[in-house]
Amino acid sequence: MYEDSLKLLKDCGIFVDNGMDQLKAEVRNFPAEIYFLRNNDIPQYLEDGVVDIAIIGENTLIEKGSNVYILEKLGFSKCRLSLAMPKGEVYQGLSSLQGKKIATSYPNTLSKFLQSKQIESDIHLISGSVEIAPGIGLADAICDLVSSGSTLLKNGLEEKDIILQSEACLASNKDAMETKGDLIQDIIFRIQSVLKARDHRYILFNIPNEKIETVSKILPVLKSPTVLPLLENGWSSIHSVIKVNEFWQVIRKIKELGAEGILVIPIENMII
Repeated sequence: MYEDSLKLLKDCGIFVDNGMDQLKAEVRNFPAEIYFLRNNDIPQYLEDGVVDIAIIGENTLIEKGSNVYILEKLGFSKCRLSLAMPKGEVYQGLSSLQGKKIATSYPNTLSKFLQSKQIESDIHLISGSVEIAPGIGLADAICDLVSSGSTLLKNGLEEKDIILQSEACLASNKDAMETKGDLIQDIIFRIQSVLKARDHRYILFNIPNEKIETVSKILPVLKSPTVLPLLENGWSSIHSVIKVNEFWQVIRKIKELGAEGILVIPIENMII
């Protein structure tokens, strides 16, 4: 999360001077100070007003139960808090956990989840290496963060159920929003423009004039594409914006309609 957070700030035009890896750094071009803190400590710093806003994982905010607000989800450090059991273990839904010992570093989140499902289990708090608990006889199952699932496989475990989905988010406390709302809204505005840009690409290509109307109908643009006549008679250049997750479908369709010289360009910022 550290590198992705700094990259996001840089893309937002906020440059952090942290060359000596200090815990507190100045921002060159924005009225702010940056604190580099342990993830688990951040919710309390936010709640106490030591910091005004923070980039932190949703899972940590939920586990700590802090009185803070999620302002924006940031799209990186995505993971899930899942229940896992030894491979081959019979699992017939959450009822299979009734009376079982579950090891986790997220006791509050797990406890609330099990209570909501009316499941009574014995929760064992472990601060690290949760995945080894079943192998050494400490627990029957675990509840831990999962990204790719490779760590579970290495330890002979299978993911059984997902408790919650998580990703990095921008969070704040109520007092900060009331006293420094303008500055915070500026940061949110910048972040939204960067995240929107990451989800889109700028596309331009040449097309016969008789195909312009047909091509324009399949381009998922903001309003309408830009059409510029070429020096070659009967041809025009079309400029538009497409979503990353629709990219290949759109490219294939316009290619079939006779598009040539297709160029796709990343977008740094996108303001709607």
